[in-house]
Amino acid sequence: MDILAAYKEHLREIGKLSSALSLLHWDQRTQLPNGGQETRAEVVGKLTKMVFELSIADKLGRYLEELEKREDLSEEESASVRVVGKAYRRNKAIPPDFYERFAIAASKAETTWEKAKERSDFLLFRPHLEEMVEYARQFAEYYGYKESPYDALIEEYEPGMTSRELRAVIEPLRQELVPFIKRLQEEGTPPETDFLRGTFSKEEQRSLSLQALRTIGYDFDAGRLDPAVHPFTSSIGPGDVRVTTRFLVDDPLSGLFSSLHEGGHALYDQGIAPKLRWTGLDEGASYGIHESQSRMWENLVGRSLPFWTFFQPTFASTFPAFSGISAEALYRAANVVEPSLIRVEADEVTYNLHIMLRFELEEGLITGKIAAGDLPELWRDAMDRYLGVVPEKDADGALQDVHWSSGLFGYFPSYMLGNLYSSQIFACAQKEVPDLDTHFARGDFAPLLTWLRERVHRFGMIYEPKDLVKRITGEDPDASYFVRYIEEKYSQIYKL
Repeated sequence: MDILAAYKEHLREIGKLSSALSLLHWDQRTQLPNGGQETRAEVVGKLTKMVFELSIADKLGRYLEELEKREDLSEEESASVRVVGKAYRRNKAIPPDFYERFAIAASKAETTWEKAKERSDFLLFRPHLEEMVEYARQFAEYYGYKESPYDALIEEYEPGMTSRELRAVIEPLRQELVPFIKRLQEEGTPPETDFLRGTFSKEEQRSLSLQALRTIGYDFDAGRLDPAVHPFTSSIGPGDVRVTTRFLVDDPLSGLFSSLHEGGHALYDQGIAPKLRWTGLDEGASYGIHESQSRMWENLVGRSLPFWTFFQPTFASTFPAFSGISAEALYRAANVVEPSLIRVEADEVTYNLHIMLRFELEEGLITGKIAAGDLPELWRDAMDRYLGVVPEKDADGALQDVHWSSGLFGYFPSYMLGNLYSSQIFACAQKEVPDLDTHFARGDFAPLLTWLRERVHRFGMIYEPKDLVKRITGEDPDASYFVRYIEEKYSQIYKL
């Protein structure tokens, strides 16, 4: 029996079922009629259980045990055995029936969250949130941990990260950001934004997003763009990576930047080496590394002056009211700093404060310091402390994000880490790729994408996040790149 071939075929079976699950999840969030939600939850639960049982099958354990002894494996094969083996041992601790119940509960919770958010009714969602918190705590106990149950959950999204390390990043970052935000507000000259007011059709915004995605290199032969309540990217399988976005009729930039953000995720998935498909390595190195790609295309590229130098004519042809607005004016308007209620609409400078807030609250939920029923009030208090703004309704507060309804506790810190990684990686690209700004200004984004494909995308999960950052940049992850980028860019925009 060829153990390696049997191992690879086993992973292909997991990959096929996972692809079906991804398609069902995409459909649930974009196309599924309300009447089909109950049945869909049962189907998702069944398929999830099947995938999970394959992921913890005894024969997979035997394959891993044999392959871990071998020294003749390729780099990709060795990495696959390492990554799959780690996941196998974590998942082996989870009873399949428990995982199926969790999947059904999460599917129902997400459906209820959508209704609760629409009605701004936290009480409707509360029992589902309490259930998801209990599931998360139980997962942590099954996985095991040294210091905090929250650490067991972070590991799923950012391997090697702990809550202690996060606090070591958060505190100095907050000490840098909060005074700088205050300087911008008190001493800076805010950009003019009045010309952005108006009503902008969603269909025209969609056309604009399609053009932007094509421009940065998103392959529509291997994907599509659809509207969703909460924007996301879905990797269905090889040759099928779909993006969604959300358009606001009173904001012509929101949907564009959301599309660029999700496009960044999709470019990563489309750029993973084909030989890694269905090997356990065909995902990003971590959620933080994945977020570095989406934030890079949304912010470091999409909110740059060179991008708007190129894109202004396209923007003005879609919305003629902007024909007299310069690229410089659009660039400045796209970079207003203003503490706000909604994370996905937050500017670059204040965004990380939203993540710090969520880390504080969800760690408290998992450790039992916070009761789910107290979340709305605690959210308002934290918003006041971190950002100086307080939501009047829960749709803009504790109900604004989908993650907890899906049981994704430990996920939010990846957003902050993604911002930090993106600045460090982009700084390296600027050193190694001549005249990036010149390329951007004429609509040529291929040099950056080619560099990212070579240095980041193709490796999938072969390297862990910290190792990958060092491999790319020659340095350990360093938050100072983000701070320097923010201070230089916004000091110029706000004329400090």
